[in-house]
Amino acid sequence: MDPTTERNMKWVPGFGAMLLVLLSHVTSALEVPLDPKVLEGLPQPPTITLQSPKDYIFDPRENIVIHCEAKGKPNPSFSWTRNGTHFDVEKDSKVLMKPGSGTLVIDISGEKAEAYEGTYQCTAHNEHGTAVSNNIVIRQSRSPLWSKERNEAITVQMGVSLVLQCRPPAGLPPPVIFWMDNNFQKLQLDQRVSQALNGDLYFSNVLREDTRSDYICYARFPHTQTIQQKQPISVTVLDMETMNETVAALYNITEFYSDSPEGVRRPGFMMPLGPTSTKMVLRGETLELECIAEGLPTPEMSWQKDGGELPSSRTSFENFKKTLKISDVNEADGGNYRCTAANNLGTVHHIIKVTVKAAPFWVSAPRNLVLAPNETGILTCRVSGEPKPKISWFVNGVPIENAPEDHTRKVDDDTVILSNVQSGSSAVYQCNASNEFGYLMANAFVSVLAEAPRVLTPPNQVYQVITNNPALLHCSSFGSPIPTITWFKDSQISIKNGDLYVIHENGTLEIHVAQSLNSGKYTCIATNNLGIKENHVFLEVKESTRILKQPEYKVVQRGMSAVFECKVKHDPSLVPTMTWLKDSGELPDDERFEVDTDSLTVKHVTDEDEGTYTCIMNTTLDHDSASAMLTVVEKPDPPTDLELTDQTDRSVQLSWIPGDDHNSPTEKFLIQYEDLLHQPGLWINLTDVGGTSTTAQLNLSPFVYYSFRVLAQNPVGYSSPSQPSRQYRTNPAAPDENPSDVRGVGTESDNLVISWTPLTGFQSNGPGLEYKVLWRQKDMDGDWLSKNVANVSHFVVTGIPTFVPFEIKVQAMNDYGSGPEPEVFIGHSGEDLPLSAPESVQVMVHNSTLAEVHWEPVSFPSVRGKLQGYKVYYHRERGLHETEKMMDEEEQVLTFSGNRSEGRLPGLQPYSLYKLFIRVINSKGEGPQSPSKTFETPEGVPGPPSFLKVLNPSLDSLTLEWGPPMNNNGRLAGYTLKYQPVNTTNELGPVKVMTLMANETTITLSNLNSSMLYKFYLSAKTIKGSGPIITEEAFTVMDTAVPSRQVDIATQGWFIGLMCAIALLILVLLIVCFIKRNKGGKYPVKEKEDAHQDPEIQPMKEDDGTFGEYSDTEDHKPLKGSRTPSNGTVRRDESDDSLVDYGEGGDGQFNEDGSFIGQYSGKKEKDTHEGNESSEAPSPVNAMNSFV
Repeated sequence: MDPTTERNMKWVPGFGAMLLVLLSHVTSALEVPLDPKVLEGLPQPPTITLQSPKDYIFDPRENIVIHCEAKGKPNPSFSWTRNGTHFDVEKDSKVLMKPGSGTLVIDISGEKAEAYEGTYQCTAHNEHGTAVSNNIVIRQSRSPLWSKERNEAITVQMGVSLVLQCRPPAGLPPPVIFWMDNNFQKLQLDQRVSQALNGDLYFSNVLREDTRSDYICYARFPHTQTIQQKQPISVTVLDMETMNETVAALYNITEFYSDSPEGVRRPGFMMPLGPTSTKMVLRGETLELECIAEGLPTPEMSWQKDGGELPSSRTSFENFKKTLKISDVNEADGGNYRCTAANNLGTVHHIIKVTVKAAPFWVSAPRNLVLAPNETGILTCRVSGEPKPKISWFVNGVPIENAPEDHTRKVDDDTVILSNVQSGSSAVYQCNASNEFGYLMANAFVSVLAEAPRVLTPPNQVYQVITNNPALLHCSSFGSPIPTITWFKDSQISIKNGDLYVIHENGTLEIHVAQSLNSGKYTCIATNNLGIKENHVFLEVKESTRILKQPEYKVVQRGMSAVFECKVKHDPSLVPTMTWLKDSGELPDDERFEVDTDSLTVKHVTDEDEGTYTCIMNTTLDHDSASAMLTVVEKPDPPTDLELTDQTDRSVQLSWIPGDDHNSPTEKFLIQYEDLLHQPGLWINLTDVGGTSTTAQLNLSPFVYYSFRVLAQNPVGYSSPSQPSRQYRTNPAAPDENPSDVRGVGTESDNLVISWTPLTGFQSNGPGLEYKVLWRQKDMDGDWLSKNVANVSHFVVTGIPTFVPFEIKVQAMNDYGSGPEPEVFIGHSGEDLPLSAPESVQVMVHNSTLAEVHWEPVSFPSVRGKLQGYKVYYHRERGLHETEKMMDEEEQVLTFSGNRSEGRLPGLQPYSLYKLFIRVINSKGEGPQSPSKTFETPEGVPGPPSFLKVLNPSLDSLTLEWGPPMNNNGRLAGYTLKYQPVNTTNELGPVKVMTLMANETTITLSNLNSSMLYKFYLSAKTIKGSGPIITEEAFTVMDTAVPSRQVDIATQGWFIGLMCAIALLILVLLIVCFIKRNKGGKYPVKEKEDAHQDPEIQPMKEDDGTFGEYSDTEDHKPLKGSRTPSNGTVRRDESDDSLVDYGEGGDGQFNEDGSFIGQYSGKKEKDTHEGNESSEAPSPVNAMNSFV
């Protein structure tokens, strides 16, 4: 059952007082979505589901189809009335009623259609009641011809107003009016010429171009799609002079319009006439108000509502504001509307008084009732209108006052109360509300049923909702009486109306803000007095989809790539779909657009790619979206249309039109020029202006053939240059400036070279450029000497004194005059070698390596140039010790800049004889040398001994040998020797000191500890003290044990494991040998070793008794399989204290500096069984060799 059902409170006697109480308790009806299975077996009174409109205009060329569809249980039957009487469909062969329907199809072909015009009403009936349709008025569409008439030609004075009447024939429905000419071209309408709502053509004032003979009004009739044409109207517009000449003739043949003179005039209304008019409009329709005014100039129209404002959302203006339209009119739109026409001569007003009436309209239409026996129901028919509608009630199509009397039914105007209804009292009630403007009619059935509850929502339905959103769990039910709905969660928790939950009247459970804890199983139970029914549904609350990283606004240069990121978080149980849009539409089908999991890349962007990009993440439950703009930028287009104005000799104004900035605002314009006279093809920057400027005032130079161009710059870069402007030539003038970088320098002792940087052709300001060179000796107050030169950049003045100052200046000149007064510069004539040598040379010796020299400076005139300083030449003649011989030393030179009279000589050698002299220097060279001066340096400390080495180390002694210092720096007084032992932890022992004679170069130290490392310090000394120390280290010879500085290999874990493996191997070999000997054979040990080549056991060479893989004289290969050297000591890895550093053994050898060479040569043993007699220290390897 589709219709709405409604339940009401039980009826209580005392109708007048209790009606308001009942009405206050009436709740809104519930929508019960009944499916066909539910409808089966349920009785239902008829319900009209489809009917034709109340006013039905048909086309006589087509069949008349009057719709009437209804439903009910059992299926209803249909009948019709026409003009209030029964219409027997079966008797008219032209009328067909569709099977199972009340729809009529009337075949009017070959018949007069007028015969079927009238008012029709459909009735649908079954055993539970009767429903009726609206009264349907059937009328035939009409498109009558224009009445024959002869239109007189119209002659009118120019400037007056004019109305061309259309007066179309009345059609059904009314025709659409428009004006055209003979060529079917619509007339152009404007503020002066307009078409009124009735179709007439209004001219506020006529012009001469309004003259034509084919003003034709057309009427188009919509239903028949026919167009009717009025006879053409001819209009002639004449000015006053022409009118006076032809007025008599025109008067005889035409109607003459001359209401006002040709000149200008105040506005006046052509329609409506008078100061006021009235207009009635029905509620809900569109109000159309029209004011057309005449006047010259053409008046302008405006509208306002007195005492209020026009409703902006519903107001529109048409026909150049001559028509005001207000849609969906309501009572508040009534009032006075003022239209105003105004031109420069005055203003005129017209007031339209608008009243709003209303055909009946629904406030609350009656609704279907489904009642259980003994229940009470109320039907209400609340309408409004102006004037107030009259309400009539019908039962099954019969006026309620003529229906069989029913004591359970009470009627009070717009309300019907049904109390204690019983089975079999089902019926269809009709409410009719009418006034002079129309009527409303509605059917509402009352069905009395007794049904146990049914739950219509499918069982075990799963609802999914996003967290923090409302959740609606449906429990659609049907039953009579209406079932009561209760809800439970997880079959245990009873749910009540409250802050978190709302149980709606239709049984739906609403959770205002769903959270994850609301997920679970929900049970709804429908109960009435006839039974109980339950249903289970499930709620799953999901996490919301959120964009964590939104795409960002991008500004990208054309041709580059743009990347928009869009990272999203969503519920893991939901499958997301990422969609990218451009400007709310799909992405272009272009391979440049690459969509990744969480990004969009636009490659090689173009201007067309600009826009708004939106990423949308959709799931089955929700979505999230974010947008970002892409702006494509590029270098600006070059400016255009360069123009030169305000031209003078020294300035011109340049203007241009900027090019497209390509979304990147122009920052500045750069103006360049080309000098076609002096530097053709070379563009030079002149000036720049701001990016908003389109002009620049340019300062110019004389005698230049200018051509200008402009470049625009934005953040992307410079545009291409604009097209060059036209050429602009400036007149020649005298130079504005003189040469720069003027200098005077002599190249010879008697000349002065005056040089300058020449002016460019651009700077010359005119032809005939030359230079006036002026000079005079400074401080002599003489006249300026001058010389004019051209095409050069220097001038040489000769025959002048050596190195004297000159005032010089250079002035530019051309054929049009001289440049400004030149600046004076100071130059000097050429230099010559100094004449004098420094005198009074004295030397002060500070110490054995530093001396200070003093002299008397030469006079400035003798320098004959710019004083550069003094050079001191000195060299060592010889040492002062009587044993030293004379030797040639390289001469040394020190330069002291400026006007100095002293200087220091560092780095001297002690106890030596030095000789020096001094020269003065200028830019030309050196002067003569001063008299030579000798001086001696005192003694100093000696240098280190030339070498120190250790010889013949033994168990408790060793010999030291050294060489005297390379530089004694005085008389050698002797040597100081210090030495001390170094233990295994690198700690130093007590120091012993020995003083030795100067003639000693060797000493033997005894009573030393064996196998001990000693460190030796040796220095030479003079009376000034000891010199630098030379050091050496050496071991005494090892006694019988590994030196204490070596790590005891026998305690190492890896070595113990190795020895165990070797011992086990030897045991196996012995067992095998023993077995073979018992069998009478011999075990060739040497051959067995050669055959197996055990890496842990290597044979010794027969020639020297050392291991075969260790040789100091061959390739210095490391031991294989063993880290034990041939002398029986253990070699320490990565240690500073290796045998290579210190050495050991009685026959060990040392280098000259006392370091151990590393070669050890033992006693040759031809018989390896005699290995125990070797002088080597015992080791496990030796023991193994001895055993074998």
